Amino acid sequence: MPHALRLLATSLAALAALVSSQPAAAGPVSRIKDIVDVQDVRPNQLIGYGLVVGLQGTGDRSQNIPFAVETVQSMLERMGINIRGDAMRTQNIAAVSVTATLPAFARAGSKIDVQVGAMGDASSLQGGLLLVTSLRGLDGEIYAVAQGPLSVSGFRAQGAAASISRGVTTAARIAGGAIVEREVPFTLRSATTLKLALKNPDFTTAFRVAEVINRRYDRAARVLDPGTVELTPPAGSADHVIDLVAGVEELPVEVDLPARVVINEASGTVVMGADVRISPVAIAQGGLTISIAETPIASQPGPFSNGTTEVLPRTQIGVTDGNGRGLGVLHNATSLVSLVAGLNAFGVTPRDLISVLQALRTAGALQAEIEVQ
Repeated sequence: MPHALRLLATSLAALAALVSSQPAAAGPVSRIKDIVDVQDVRPNQLIGYGLVVGLQGTGDRSQNIPFAVETVQSMLERMGINIRGDAMRTQNIAAVSVTATLPAFARAGSKIDVQVGAMGDASSLQGGLLLVTSLRGLDGEIYAVAQGPLSVSGFRAQGAAASISRGVTTAARIAGGAIVEREVPFTLRSATTLKLALKNPDFTTAFRVAEVINRRYDRAARVLDPGTVELTPPAGSADHVIDLVAGVEELPVEVDLPARVVINEASGTVVMGADVRISPVAIAQGGLTISIAETPIASQPGPFSNGTTEVLPRTQIGVTDGNGRGLGVLHNATSLVSLVAGLNAFGVTPRDLISVLQALRTAGALQAEIEVQ
């Protein structure tokens, strides 16, 4: 063998040995910070009641929504103006609910977004301005104050004989429309341990999280249950628990989720996880369509008969048997790709697929949990 060929063969053999010695590619991984929440570190919901002004005749009607009028009267009385007993037209005003989410560790003076929704019969909040509204927590305390012009994603236009609308015009948003006035008292520095709560509790994932953390920090994590991993700084370490969390968040971990099929019958949507499997099974599927059409006809009386014109019903019923296929075999599907290919071979529509999957689950051939929304 020439020297060049011998050298090439040796190089290829070495390359093959190197490739075969490499570990198998790991599955998809996520950062720990993306799959867990730090227990007790959470946002808080705020709610308030306010008034939107400046509407172009699309606000509440006083005869239907009396509390909108009472709110305006109370507000003006606080300003020294008494209008009780006077007739009011509130078509440019709307009573609204105002909600916001106060993030964890939000400080006084920071701004948060607010959502505004009509409470009465206002047809649109477009062009409106929210007056000063206090936002309270469930404890009754005021945590933020909101005010500002509304941003409505939809629109509505109406004429004498027609109207058109797109999106929702009775809900709006104000970006940075509330200023935080009170902070939620919470101190992490005094904590000696922290608990990580998995967003999707699972035994396998919890143990993998603890294993990955303990590789970096000796015996710093232990699993309490499928949804909780407890963090404790290693003995003799100068790191605080906050420093430990900062180092843990970026660690990659392979997430394991149960096989699940999510079905939304309203929209006909089917979502299958990567671990869904089907055992060998025979399927026969066909579609039956029944159409009913009503086309009334007019029966005219004969000339000079003094009869009356009658409307006679006429119903047309049609039955179409879809291109039903004979009994077919769906072989063992060991991957999501083969499963989709096998189901597509039957030519089923998304609507039919829902029935097929439910029947497979009943027959015991679908190794997955079905969740119907």
